[in-house]
Amino acid sequence: MVLVRTTPRRPVDVTSVFPELAPLARAVIRLHPRPGSPSVQESSVGGPLLWPADEQPWPHCEASHLHVDSGFRESPDDVRLTRRMRVRWHGDHGRGGMTPEEAALKERNAARLAERLGAGPAPADCPVPMLPVAQLYLRDIPLLRPPGEADLLQVLWCPYDHDPDHKPSTALFWRSAAEVVDVLAPPPEPYEVNYEGYLPEPCVLAPEAITEYPHSLDLSPQMQLMVGDWNRWQAAGADVDSSYAEYPRDFYDVHLADAPGWKVGGWPPWGRTDPYPQYCTVCEVQMVPLLTIASREWDGGEGHSWAPQEDQAAARAAGYCCGQSPSQPTKVEVGSTDSMQIYVCPASPEHPHTDLIQ
Repeated sequence: MVLVRTTPRRPVDVTSVFPELAPLARAVIRLHPRPGSPSVQESSVGGPLLWPADEQPWPHCEASHLHVDSGFRESPDDVRLTRRMRVRWHGDHGRGGMTPEEAALKERNAARLAERLGAGPAPADCPVPMLPVAQLYLRDIPLLRPPGEADLLQVLWCPYDHDPDHKPSTALFWRSAAEVVDVLAPPPEPYEVNYEGYLPEPCVLAPEAITEYPHSLDLSPQMQLMVGDWNRWQAAGADVDSSYAEYPRDFYDVHLADAPGWKVGGWPPWGRTDPYPQYCTVCEVQMVPLLTIASREWDGGEGHSWAPQEDQAAARAAGYCCGQSPSQPTKVEVGSTDSMQIYVCPASPEHPHTDLIQ
């Protein structure tokens, strides 16, 4: 069964109100991750990677993590167990506690961790295996623009915060899928994760190509005044609620500019800071967004206008559905429910990438 997700038509055709914005349109592919069981042959978030068995060692973060103290220390196995228990608790109408099977699994997890700890140095003082974040095939995501003959992008990160921006350290790998004969399975996992939100839940994808426009902070001062002019909206006959009369620029940013959620390409979702252009450290070309790793697929309140048509009922409903937040299928959380953008050099994707939190 093919997973399909469809972004609702925008409440206003922004270029009919502001033709000046038309040249700023950018293609973007919303990934629409949803919980599932992807294979190594599929594009996914948090799923298994088509990783060559002879490409060793598995990527590790070599930085010291002794300085990290979030107050959260759990093994990936325990995080997964806790998530399953939350789903069960929801079905049991809030009755908590562990079943005998869950208690036995937690005991086995603890024994396995103790065995690993007895074989080496403290977890934070040794190289940390990186976690799979996303695997994207060019056939599904034609905006990738990979180098050479590559047709597959794999994104991993370290499950610890890194200074100075308190975010996971990321790594990108481009490869040709046809060249992978024997697949590594399963890869090593870290002893623990710094935050539960750094362990992605396996998700299948429903890629959807749409067009988006820059956040108002990315517009020139003249254009910012333009989208903030209520008279201009009225003159164009735009159907905008009068509650936005004082701040029509907010309507533009919330409903018409950049799409929320996991996506490839498009515009950055500024807001936490003013626009902060990224430049390639090799050729000094301004870098472009490659992948947005999002804490939420859509925002609460009016922000759920971006929720796919197939998820609108869940987006409007209060609380969780079956113990799952419909706007957070990946269970990923970066920053304060922010997004992480990965940037690459448009001249050469093989040049070092960079990332930032917004």
